[in-house]
Amino acid sequence: MRKIWPLRSTALEPGLRLIVGAGLLLLAAGCTVSEKRLEPTAASPAPTRVTRPGLGRGVNLGNALEAPREGEWGVVLREEYFDLIRDAGFDSVRIPIRWSAHALAAEPYTIDPAFFGRVDWTVEQALARGLAAVINMHHYEELIADPAGHRARFLALWRQIADHYRAYPPDLRFELLNEPNGKLDADAWNELLTAGLAVVRETNPTREVIIGPTNWNNVDALPRLKLPADDRRLIVTVHYYNPFQFTHQGAEWVQGSDRWLGTQWRGSATEEQAVTRDLARAAAWAATHDRPLYLGEFGAYSKADMASRVRWTSFVARQAESLGMSWAYWEFCAGFGVYDPTRRAWNEPLLRALIPLAQAPQGTE
Repeated sequence: MRKIWPLRSTALEPGLRLIVGAGLLLLAAGCTVSEKRLEPTAASPAPTRVTRPGLGRGVNLGNALEAPREGEWGVVLREEYFDLIRDAGFDSVRIPIRWSAHALAAEPYTIDPAFFGRVDWTVEQALARGLAAVINMHHYEELIADPAGHRARFLALWRQIADHYRAYPPDLRFELLNEPNGKLDADAWNELLTAGLAVVRETNPTREVIIGPTNWNNVDALPRLKLPADDRRLIVTVHYYNPFQFTHQGAEWVQGSDRWLGTQWRGSATEEQAVTRDLARAAAWAATHDRPLYLGEFGAYSKADMASRVRWTSFVARQAESLGMSWAYWEFCAGFGVYDPTRRAWNEPLLRALIPLAQAPQGTE
């Protein structure tokens, strides 16, 4: 039996947005576990922490539920990680999920109840610790290749997801689709996101929903993103991995990336200006359209040198914050990981790039 969270009003939730320029932006921001689904447990006492509104500073629980099967990419989620994330000073987790691998291929496209239970466990571990949670639809590769052919299934999946979580608190957000790209171009995506949002609103009229542009949620694609003007419970997301030859050097899934090994990011004036210019364009778009902005992914792969990773990560995070963006680092404990599950320890320089020690919860060592 799945846990039903009590509904609570968001009418008096203060401080969800911050002024950026003329507009309002939201301060949104392997691993193992028993197969048994757990109810949220009383978490260990947390260090004293400052709570930021919205999604604040977050981390992606990547390579787990968006793998074809959890564990195939070396990550299976563990309860202890939610304590670690909270105690380090993060405010939220983004949970990438490959729903399409756990649902019938034909009508009625039913999602496996056991998989729903696994996602429930993950969401509830976060919420029980005061962490906001984002669940998305990740790696729906068939939809990317054939948007028209998978339209009905995409909508049916979201109808089930939205209904399943309709009674969960507002700290759970939905993200319609990770990184639309390929044949899901701007015109196709604008039509599909409108239909998908209408399905979600049937059961979740006030829940915040996250939507990003095409071209892998690229800042450059924001001008072509069309959102329903009358829905003000939307958060716009972008992803940032520039310069790509630095952040993805040696990445096994990127053809030719070994040629980039040794690329450094020194934080020169030119390098910093490029990042500032990109993020400022996103913030300007958000201000013009009066939409809160969420940097849903950014990170540099582990084959880059740690000093460069730290410089780049710190600069991107601080720039995003200065522009009123919430963010979620990619990712927790795999190839980009801020945490090393083998040593069972944080990659401390990278953690401090994300959450400076002076801003960490009191009691953090």
